[in-house]
Amino acid sequence: MPLTVKICGLKSADTLEAALVAGADMVGFVFFPPSPRHLGLEGARVLGEQVSARARKVALTVDADDQLLSQIVGVLRPDMLQLHGKESPERVAVVRSRFGLPVMKAVPVASRGDLGAVRQYARVADRLIFDARAPREATRPGGLGKPFDWTLLAGLDTNVPFMLSGGLDASNVAEAISVTKAPGVDVSSGVEREPGVKDANKIREFIAAARAAAALDLPRESIV
Repeated sequence: MPLTVKICGLKSADTLEAALVAGADMVGFVFFPPSPRHLGLEGARVLGEQVSARARKVALTVDADDQLLSQIVGVLRPDMLQLHGKESPERVAVVRSRFGLPVMKAVPVASRGDLGAVRQYARVADRLIFDARAPREATRPGGLGKPFDWTLLAGLDTNVPFMLSGGLDASNVAEAISVTKAPGVDVSSGVEREPGVKDANKIREFIAAARAAAALDLPRESIV
C-alpha cells in the first residue's frame, strides 16, 4: 500500500499550500499552547477551509478535555484526532466514541519496554504514532527533533496502521522507512527553519524523499 506522509505543526497558508501541492496525505495542526506550533481556533478555521478535501486534517492535542476538543472539531472539522499526551486507553475510547472521529494515539518510545502499551492502545485507536520519548524536563511531549532507536520497531505487529515520528527529515527518512517498514511517516521540526516556522522547500524535499524511499523499499505489512 502507498506510504502515508503527514506534515504536522502547520501554521501558515503558504507552507500549508506547499504541503498540499507536494502531495501530503495528512496535514496536522497543533492545539497545545506550550508548543511553538500552537494554532489558535480562528487560525484553524482559516487553514481548515484552505485544505478542504485535498488532504486529511489531523488535530493534535495533549491531554485535552472535551470542551477544547469540541471547539477544535467545530472550527477545523478534522478527519482525525491525534492524542499526544498521557491519555489512557479508556480515554482514547471515550474520545473516539464521543466525537465520532478516528483517533491516532501517540506512543512515546525510548526502550523496548515502552512498546508494552501497544496492545492496549491498538484495541481502541484507529492508528498509532511512535515518537521519541521526551526528556523528563521537556515542556511538551513531541516535536523535539529527536529520533529514537528505530530497530525497536523491527518485526512489531501493531494490528493497526502506524506512523513513525521523531527527528525525521529529508536526509534520514529513507533509512527510517527501510528499518521500520513503517506504512506512514510524520514530520514537524524536520521541515522547519526555526522552531514553529515551516520551510516550504524542506517540506517538498521531505515528501519527495519519502516517496522515493517507499518506491524502492519492500512492501509494508500494515494497511494504511
